[in-house]
Amino acid sequence: MRLDHISYACHSNELADVVQRIGVDLGNTFIDGGRHPSFGTRNFILPLANGVYIEVVSALDHPSAQNAPFGRAVAQRAQAGGGWMSWVVSTSDLSPVEQELGRSAAQGHRIRPDGVDLHWRQIGVLNTIEHPQSPFFVQWESPEDHHPAFGGERTGIRVLSMEINCPTQDLGPMATELAPLTDLITWVNDTETDEFGVNAVTFETPQGHVRID
Repeated sequence: MRLDHISYACHSNELADVVQRIGVDLGNTFIDGGRHPSFGTRNFILPLANGVYIEVVSALDHPSAQNAPFGRAVAQRAQAGGGWMSWVVSTSDLSPVEQELGRSAAQGHRIRPDGVDLHWRQIGVLNTIEHPQSPFFVQWESPEDHHPAFGGERTGIRVLSMEINCPTQDLGPMATELAPLTDLITWVNDTETDEFGVNAVTFETPQGHVRID
């Protein structure tokens, strides 16, 4: 398992401003990722080093945004003020996660503006809604050169750490499998808020370290 991407949620009318702000902070430009028809969302992405990318995502005015767990999670985070919504872990085999969570993964796809249709399976969004410090999981079914982070080494940007607010430091039912990724986590216990999950992410960039909350 490895870190695949980190999602930042906002309202659709804020999408352009958020993409511009984070892009300026990191000294790079986001790419229009297209829409997730089955989830009722759309995103912009920024490929990073080590096969990781940032996703800025918003919910569309579409029934899927309320019916699909991912769409609901995006909408809820936006309504709560927006910000980092979740971190996402990639694996070559979702079977152990499906067995642990007791349900099957959902199919996902989005068509990029260049016409490439990306396909993957994902699971754990419902668990993330209940326990925002926990990631959800994806298994990509598209070729490696279609992965959203492909070519990200050129940006010179990599994730240094994720600041996660959770007093129990509990990563949920897949905690044992996620142990190798805990070096990326800086745990905090902010008693002034009841919002758990990713508070901030620190990146290494060619201009130095950048913290985005």
